[in-house]
Amino acid sequence: MKKEDIKELLSKMTLEEKIGQLTQIRTSYYYNSNTSATGTASKLKITKDQKWMIGTVLGKLDAEMMSKIQKEYLSNNRFGIPLLFMQDIIHGFKTIFPIPLALSCSWDEELIEKTARVAAKEGSSSGYQVTFSPMVDVVRDPRWGRVIESFGEDTLLNSLFGAAMVRGYQNNDLKNPDTLISCVKHFAAYGAAEGGRDYNTVDISECRLRNEYFPPYYEAIKAGAKLIMSSFNVLNGIPATANTWLLRKILREEWKYEGVVISDWGGVKELIPHGTAENSIDAAKLSLKAGIDIEMATTAYFEALPKLCKDKNIEKLLDDAVERVLLLKNECGLFEDPYRGISSEKEKQTLLCGDFRKIAREASCKSMVLLKNSKVLPLSENKNIALIGPYANNPSILGPWSLDGDINDVITIEQGLRNKNINLQSVETTSFNEISREKVDEIIEKTQSADIIVLALGEEEEKSGEAGSVSNITLPPAQIKLLSYMKKLNKPIIVILINGRPLDLTNIIEEADAVLECWFPGTEGGNAIADILYGAYNPSGRLTMSFPRAVGQIPVYYNSLATGRPKELLKIEKRYKSQYLDIPNEPLFPFGYGLGYSQFKYDNFKISKNELSRKEKISCSIDVTNNGKYTGIETVQLYMRDKVADISRPVKQLIKYKQIIINPSETKTVEFTVNEKDLRYWNGENQYKSDEGLFEFTIGKDSSDGISFEVRLVS
Repeated sequence: MKKEDIKELLSKMTLEEKIGQLTQIRTSYYYNSNTSATGTASKLKITKDQKWMIGTVLGKLDAEMMSKIQKEYLSNNRFGIPLLFMQDIIHGFKTIFPIPLALSCSWDEELIEKTARVAAKEGSSSGYQVTFSPMVDVVRDPRWGRVIESFGEDTLLNSLFGAAMVRGYQNNDLKNPDTLISCVKHFAAYGAAEGGRDYNTVDISECRLRNEYFPPYYEAIKAGAKLIMSSFNVLNGIPATANTWLLRKILREEWKYEGVVISDWGGVKELIPHGTAENSIDAAKLSLKAGIDIEMATTAYFEALPKLCKDKNIEKLLDDAVERVLLLKNECGLFEDPYRGISSEKEKQTLLCGDFRKIAREASCKSMVLLKNSKVLPLSENKNIALIGPYANNPSILGPWSLDGDINDVITIEQGLRNKNINLQSVETTSFNEISREKVDEIIEKTQSADIIVLALGEEEEKSGEAGSVSNITLPPAQIKLLSYMKKLNKPIIVILINGRPLDLTNIIEEADAVLECWFPGTEGGNAIADILYGAYNPSGRLTMSFPRAVGQIPVYYNSLATGRPKELLKIEKRYKSQYLDIPNEPLFPFGYGLGYSQFKYDNFKISKNELSRKEKISCSIDVTNNGKYTGIETVQLYMRDKVADISRPVKQLIKYKQIIINPSETKTVEFTVNEKDLRYWNGENQYKSDEGLFEFTIGKDSSDGISFEVRLVS
């Protein structure tokens, strides 16, 4: 359809039909068209006639059921306007990849885009047209369960990886039936919830929003995202769902966004408990005026807009929102093909195919981070291995947001190790939180003949994800006690961690000989873990979120602002410095950190010049040599600090990085170019600018290590 055809269609619609296009309900409402809805859906009070006016639905279905619902819906909708099907396809549909936080540890844009492409092919074959992904919220508090969905604490990486996922889902052609519309979330700053408690308050200056939190959303929009989700939280006193400054001024006026804005689940009516709306009428009016085009899972628009639209200004806002929804449906070709991509046959051929499993295995390998290795890894195949712990043969390693994943498709850690044809004795402890003395005795007896002990520890899935906030980020005491019992056997111990957030690992690091952070690794997790343990893959993951020494450090992140009394490294100050008296300021493991089986040496630094004008660029280079026995991937990172600015600036800020593959004894030169645009920031007067003066740069392997040099920006 042409845009003028959409306008003509809009002109023929009744007020109730228009409101329907702005309302989203669950697919379960359509399972049986001859009966009333039950459960949650029954509370919506959608009438039988309104049911055929609804514009979008969300929920878990297969291709056959989706085709059936669409067919019945089209036969009952007066204009034959098709439904738009949406789902949370967060890190894979049937082929589940590592959680997004893990994927970000690969630092591999191309790989991340590839995983989204696979998810789009699988999800669309089952009939979905929209995914609520990526989440690009910058996160610095590991107590928050939804860190699993984020790309970590850094603005640049959230920007790059979020845009990569948008490209992977949409593939620059939404009429292609193997694509998905990407919904970027949560606008804005949901990841900064106070206390790491989900749905909680966020209060951040506009200056900080623009410099740290806004860029990832903006870059995702530039990459072509057609849908934006407002966040649950209050932002600077106003709920995002009713935040006109956020959704109209920033998103529409400043960023020129023309796509659709959808609330999060129940977000419109949640304005009432937020205390900014007295009733549904207030909530609907505030949300529509702010810019919410689709109300998810509640019916304030149906309840209130018939009365509110007596005001011609409200009616105009309604028409604008409906037009955007219809244009989105048109852009993905639904008017021409309402069954776009839905095919039971294609579904069978696509889901979990061999090629997709290979990509999942690659993604899992690249996402895992080796945190410690006291020369026990990689393992030799002639060693006797004892595999112990709650994740020894536990298939629940997909992560809490893998809604369509099936644990029956999972390669467990035990299966992955057995695929290596090794001598393996496995003892699974079924409980995460308890271990009896009798079970310990059994484990000790069965590990007597083992040369190496592998402990598969971690958090339960339900401890992460939405509403999975916790106050304590250590492993359960029972697992720490298990490690201490195993330590008494005087055998090398390798700890495998399955979890969804950075943890306090101070006790673990002291006791274990090697620690591999595997996150929730997805369908091929067991094979990937075995690949790393036996050297078939040289670990290359690098942390995108700092690991604290204690929960009292939180938030701890590499790019914090300077203080007037900074603590000096390597110098003991008794008082009157910005420091803790009982632990170091620095995290246990910093942003960018990760070990491998290669030893990389950095030397022969060069820079073209130490002055930079606004119309030129400078180049700097470093030689990286692999002194190890394994070919490896090194992630060379370039950080910057603006030493004198209008506002306090981060002590370090990642501005560029490069990944290189280096063979043993090989040296490669890595070069970066820097221009004036790389130095810009938003000051307190909302000016995007750079400052003349000194800038300190650091090239290194992580945020705490490197070779530093200064450059002066001149006019």
